[in-house]
This record gives sequence, structure tokens and C-alpha cells, in this order.
Amino acid sequence: MIRFLADENFNNQIVRGILRQNSQIDIVRVQDVWLSGVDDPNVLAWAAQEGRIVLTHDVATMTIFAYERLESGLSMPGLFEVNRRVPVGLAI
Repeated sequence: MIRFLADENFNNQIVRGILRQNSQIDIVRVQDVWLSGVDDPNVLAWAAQEGRIVLTHDVATMTIFAYERLESGLSMPGLFEVNRRVPVGLAI
């Protein structure tokens, strides 16, 4: 099963919509796992340790840190960037 971690500022309407579509999807929010305020590299490290794909709107920094992990040979289960301008229904 695919597991997800929604970044701290990820739209909760999208998270709720995903779960309404399929309640079996394993998705947690950064806030749910006590990572609020934690920097991007550590969020990515936690997600990698837990085998979770990160959902984010943060195109400015999150991708940079994800690429750095890959270049360093560290695990990176995945990263989905969802542009904030994408309608909620389409993002779901």
C-alpha cells in the first residue's frame, strides 16, 4: 500500500477529499506526527524512514532538499508537488 505524508501547509481540503474517496489510503499530516515547524530536510528524512511519499505545495524548497537526498544516495520514497492554483477536486 502507498503511504503519504501531507506537508505542514498542504491543503487539508485535499487530504479530506482523498480520504472521502478512499478511506483506506494511508495518509498522515505533519501535524499528526509531531513534525510541525520541523525543517524540510528533517520532514523528508522522517518520510523516508517511514516509507511515505510527501505531498506538498512547496515548490520553492522541498524539491531542492529532495534532490539533495537523492544526490547523496539517501532514500526518497517520493514527492508529489501540487500547485496551489490546481482546483481541489482536480488535485484529489
